[in-house]
Amino acid sequence: MSDSEVTVHVNRSAADELEASSATLDTTGSFALRLQGHESPAHVHCRLGGDLERIASVDQSNYYVEPNAVTAVPITVDADGVERPVEGTLEVLTGYGSNSVSIAVTITAGPPGVAVDETLAEPARREPDPTALERVVDRLTGVSALEPATIAVLGLGLVAIGIAAATAATITSPIATAGLGIVIAGVVVAVLLLIW
Repeated sequence: MSDSEVTVHVNRSAADELEASSATLDTTGSFALRLQGHESPAHVHCRLGGDLERIASVDQSNYYVEPNAVTAVPITVDADGVERPVEGTLEVLTGYGSNSVSIAVTITAGPPGVAVDETLAEPARREPDPTALERVVDRLTGVSALEPATIAVLGLGLVAIGIAAATAATITSPIATAGLGIVIAGVVVAVLLLIW
């Protein structure tokens, strides 16, 4: 007998006699009642009492137990919201209620469930995340990083630098040289913004 089932012997030594293999049952979820038939057939009624009937249900309440056969009675427990132990009774009756046996049942909260999804099958990443400079270099060296917009900005930037360099060479003044530096810095920032 496992810890999630209890056996009641029916008509073992006399008619309409019930004998439970255990007076108590502690479990964390659904369990089974095994009605073990013996000498003669019997009609058995099952019901739940106490707080147990709030979270548990019996598939049907009346069962016909044949001689020398086992009738399984599943008892479904919805233990999802159980935080504290829930106590109650499982009562088995025969002989139109003249004989009965009660089993004290305690439902306790089971271990918390673990959510498992597809990411559990993926291996953990072992290498550290790349630095910002490594990401820029990877994007500049990768063929897929040079999108049409990036190529256009690079082209226009080179034209602007060429014009600024020609102007600074023609007008040899510090302001023209500072303008060339500003144009170069602007093109570098624009390219970095597109790549980043």
